[in-house]
Amino acid sequence: MDKETRNRIQRATQAARALLEREYGEQLDGVYDIRPDGTIAAEPGSHLDAEQRVLRQKLVTAVEHERAAGVKPAEAVARYLREAAFTTLNRFVALKMLEARGLVQECVSRGDQSAGFKEFTGLAPGLVQLPDHGYRLYIESLFDEIGREVRVLFNRRDPASLLWPRRQALLDLLAILSAAELAAVWGEDETIGWVYQYFNSDEERRQMRAESQAPRNSRELAVRNQFFTPRYVVQFLADNTLGRVWYEMRQGNTKLRNLDYLVRHPNEVFLKEGEQPPKEDEGADKNLSQEDLLKKTVYVPFRAKKDPRDLKILDPACGSGHFLLYAFDLLVAIYEEAWGDEAALKSEVTSPSLREDYADLDSLRAAAPGLILRHNLHGIDIDPRCAQIAALALWMRAQRAFKDLGIGRDARPRIHKTNIVVAEPMPGEPELRREFVATLDPKLGTLVERVFERMELAGEAGSLLRIEDDIRDSVREIYGEYGELFRASDEERWQAAERDVLRALHEYAERAANGRAYQRRLFAEDAGRGLGFIDLCGHRYDVVLINPPFGAFAEAVRSWAASAWPRTKNDIFAAFVERGIELLHVRGRVGAITSRTGFFLSSFQKWREEVLLREAPPVVVADLGHGVMDDAMVEAAAYCLEVGA
Repeated sequence: MDKETRNRIQRATQAARALLEREYGEQLDGVYDIRPDGTIAAEPGSHLDAEQRVLRQKLVTAVEHERAAGVKPAEAVARYLREAAFTTLNRFVALKMLEARGLVQECVSRGDQSAGFKEFTGLAPGLVQLPDHGYRLYIESLFDEIGREVRVLFNRRDPASLLWPRRQALLDLLAILSAAELAAVWGEDETIGWVYQYFNSDEERRQMRAESQAPRNSRELAVRNQFFTPRYVVQFLADNTLGRVWYEMRQGNTKLRNLDYLVRHPNEVFLKEGEQPPKEDEGADKNLSQEDLLKKTVYVPFRAKKDPRDLKILDPACGSGHFLLYAFDLLVAIYEEAWGDEAALKSEVTSPSLREDYADLDSLRAAAPGLILRHNLHGIDIDPRCAQIAALALWMRAQRAFKDLGIGRDARPRIHKTNIVVAEPMPGEPELRREFVATLDPKLGTLVERVFERMELAGEAGSLLRIEDDIRDSVREIYGEYGELFRASDEERWQAAERDVLRALHEYAERAANGRAYQRRLFAEDAGRGLGFIDLCGHRYDVVLINPPFGAFAEAVRSWAASAWPRTKNDIFAAFVERGIELLHVRGRVGAITSRTGFFLSSFQKWREEVLLREAPPVVVADLGHGVMDDAMVEAAAYCLEVGA
C-alpha cells in the first residue's frame, strides 16, 4: 500500500475518531451527567426515561470499572470514551471490508438506502415506526450474526457498545468511510491494521515523548510502538522460521522450498535420524572465497515430522496480526502436503492423523481454516484493540480461504476459536475480588489471590511477565509437590484449577445480587481474559514471530524488569527476543525485526554473548537500515534464531 493511500486512511481515521469522541462525549455529559472531569451526578436526571436510566447505570459501572484499575476519574472517562469510539469505528470499518468481500450484503455504503437494509425492512415492515426506521436494529443484528464467530469485536455485551451515534453523527461517519477516495482500500487485508495505527495521531506520540522519555503506562507503550511491519519483512521472517521448519521436516520435498525469501544453500544434504555430519578440520574454511563457500556441502540436522495441528506459532506483541496472516497462508499449504504424506504422524492434539480424520482432500481443505485458527496461530498484546483487529483479520483471511475453495457462505464451517489474547491486569475491584474468592474452595481461593497479585504488571510487562513460572510455583506451594490424590503434573493441576475458576466465574456473574449483575459480569469477563493470557504463556511454540516494542520499559515496571531481565533490561526489544527464545521448543525458531543496535553496542554485550550465541544462534540476518517501519526513526535488522538441541 503506497504512502498516499495510507495518508488517505490516516485522514479518514482521524476524522472519524474526532467525530465519535465528540459525539459520545456530548452524550455522556449532556444526557447521562458523566462529566469529562470524572464527576458523576449522584442520581439520574429527570429527563431520562426508564430505558435511559438503565443505560446510565451501565455507563457509570463501566467508568467505575476503569477507575478500579487505578486511574484518576477524568482518565477513567477518557478511557471509556476512547474505547467506545474505537470499537464503533472498528465495527463500521469491518462492515465496509466485509461488504467488499461479499461476506455481507451492502449495509453501510449507502446508509439506510443500502440493499441489505431494504431487504431487512421488507421482511419487517413495522420497523418504519421506529425513529430511524430500524437501521440501528439492522446493523446490530449484523453485529450479532458476525459476532457468533468474531465475538471479541462484535460482542454487544461489551461496555464499549453501550453508546450509539445519533442520526447526524452516524450519517457523517458513513460519509467519511464511503468517500470515493477510499473505495479501493476496503478490499485490502491490511486496511484494518492501518486504521489501528492511525487512530492515534503523530501529535499524540510527539506529546508523549516530550512529556516523558519512557512510556508512563501500558497505553503509551502501545501507542509509541504502533509501527506496521512491511509485507516483505513479514515474508522474510516467516519464510525462514515456519517455512524453513517445514522444509526441513520434509527434507526439501515441499513446494515451500520456492518461497520468495527462504534462504537455502545450493548444496544441502539432509541427515537421517541419529546421523552426524562428517567432521571437518578447524579453520578449513578460513581461506575459501565466497564462491567456494557456496559450493560446499551443508549438512542439515534431522528434524522430525509433526502433524500440522501440533505446530504452534506465537506473536507475543501481535498488533493487528500481520505475521499471523502470512503464517496462515503457509499453513494452508502445509496442511495439504501433510494430508498427502503416507508417512504422516498422528497428532498429539487429536491422536489420529489427518488422513484418518479427513477422508479426502476436499474435506481437509474445508476444515483447514478452522484448524489453523484453533491449533496453530496465537497472539498476545497489551492493547485490547489489537485483539479486536487481529481476530477480525484472521477471520476474514479464513473466509477468503473458503471463497478460494468455492465453499459458499452458508456451507462454510463456523470459526469457533481464535487464540488472540490481551495481557492486562485482573479486574481491580477489591470488594468483588473478596466476594468471588469467598465462593471458592480455600485452596483454590488462595491460588486465585496469587494469580491476581502476579498479574498486576501484565498491562505494562505483557508477554514478558513469565506468569507460567509463578503459576507453577504457586500450585506446588498450595497443593503440594505432587498433588494430593494422584501424581499429576503442575500443568495438569493448574488446568483443573482453571476449569474450576472459569466455572465459578460464570456462576458468580450469573448470580445477580444487590443490583450489581452488570458489575459482576465485567469483573468475570476481565478475569476470564486474564486466564486466557496465562494459558498462552504456558505453551511452548515451534515459531515465535515478532516486531517488539523498543526503547525503555514503562515506568511502572522498570524496577521489576531490572531483576526479571538482568541481561536485557536496557532495551525492551532485547527482553522480548530473550522471552521468545524461552517460549520455544528445542530447535524452534524466532523471527524478529528490531533495532540493529543490539548487534554492536556495548550495552547489548550480554544479549549477544549469553542469549543469542549461547542459547539461540542467528541462522539468517538482514541489515535493513533506515525507513523500514513507516516513520519510526530506527535502523532495523531482521533476523532468525534457532534454539540449540
